[in-house]
Amino acid sequence: MALDPNFAVPWTEMQYGTREQYAHLGAAFEQHARGALVDNLINLLGLLKGPTLGYQCDRYSHSLQSGTRAYRNDESVDMVVAALLHDIADGFAPENHSDAAAALLRPYVDDETHWVVKHHGLFQGYYYFHHHDGDRNARDQYQDSPYYDRCVDFCHEYDQNCFDPNYPVMDIEDFRPMLDEVLSRPSRVPGVAPLPG
Repeated sequence: MALDPNFAVPWTEMQYGTREQYAHLGAAFEQHARGALVDNLINLLGLLKGPTLGYQCDRYSHSLQSGTRAYRNDESVDMVVAALLHDIADGFAPENHSDAAAALLRPYVDDETHWVVKHHGLFQGYYYFHHHDGDRNARDQYQDSPYYDRCVDFCHEYDQNCFDPNYPVMDIEDFRPMLDEVLSRPSRVPGVAPLPG
């Protein structure tokens, strides 16, 4: 559908919109949002470049390592993209980065991948919670989940070990076809309006 780039609604309050106007607005938003999504996520991931905060590499390198290891281990494209983006929310949602990253991926990835990203922060705690007098086995509250072992493996293979400054990582552009594939899928989330409001 060719959209008129000069179209603008005559109103300033959404309550006055018509079905035809909202059809145009929805199509324009969808075209813009989908067209910019991968670039926006790559830019957002780039915000993790910077201080190492005491680790041997920054969060951006950590993310590339995670995605690279998943790719080299022949993981599904969903899991590779999840590994790359699992910490993307560190910069804007430090208290609930796992939930934020999972919410971002939920419309596009399978249930297992979504669950793993949503819970990886707690599962990653196995490696350090006890050094803060916490329960390193807090993850065991999810032992009955069909995705428990998958999340344990994810953290072991693609998170806790991805702080090596000498690990040869793929370039972010190498991930673009995978990001395009996953993020161009129709939304799996029911009832999502095509226009923010």
